[in-house]
Amino acid sequence: MKVAAIQMVSGISLDANLSEALRLLRQAAQAGAELAVLPEYFCFMGHKDEDKLVLAETPGLGTVQDFLSDAARDLKLWIVGGTLPMATDDPAHAANASLTYTPKGHCASRYDKIHLFRYDNGREHYDEAAVLRAGDTPTGFEMTDREGRHWRVGQSICYDLRFAELYRALAADILLVPAAFTFTTGQAHWEVLLRARAIENQAFVIASAQGGTHENGRRTWGHSMVIDPWGEVLAMQSSGPGVVLADIDMARLHSVRQQLPSLQHRRL
Repeated sequence: MKVAAIQMVSGISLDANLSEALRLLRQAAQAGAELAVLPEYFCFMGHKDEDKLVLAETPGLGTVQDFLSDAARDLKLWIVGGTLPMATDDPAHAANASLTYTPKGHCASRYDKIHLFRYDNGREHYDEAAVLRAGDTPTGFEMTDREGRHWRVGQSICYDLRFAELYRALAADILLVPAAFTFTTGQAHWEVLLRARAIENQAFVIASAQGGTHENGRRTWGHSMVIDPWGEVLAMQSSGPGVVLADIDMARLHSVRQQLPSLQHRRL
């Protein structure tokens, strides 16, 4: 199955971001991708964190959800919508949600980011909990590719990558990591953490990132990539918008798990 990790440098215009996302999704579909994963905050990166609250949508109703549904149906793609802000019962906080759409345009799953990023090195300061409400439910979905193979797909978002126990709970064949890693933390930890999650779970990893300098001044690390269950990077793009394509093979997944059955050897 061919998969695509979509890399973007999203800005402050919702319309411009959606237009760019559609361009990249079309590119993925034309290349034969069956599953495309957009990055975290693909639809909007405002001047300040509070800006995203204005765009928060309710389930089944909203511009971004309509866009994802229409794109999935028109392009005949499974699309994972990076993240978009979803309304909660507290107007001062939104959920950072990743929604999956089938090639028929149906919403197959919703995952709300569980672990909220906080970082302060004296020069950079981030605290997602100021405007986001954390989720509490590990989430995945089942998909069947065009050859009739069944895949268990586990969802995560960005900072979740640092919490290995989440990925154990997902017990998936494919792990998704849409992200907007900062340049500082990404340069230090992004690839090593992604490869570790692939190796320890013997799963493919599709990591779609924001990658560049944004209108709001934030700089993200990029390096979107697809990794195989042995920890090999199959494809990667360092910076700028683009489509990272790779073929993932169920036989490769089974081979790794049979040759080194570490998942069967767990005792804790």
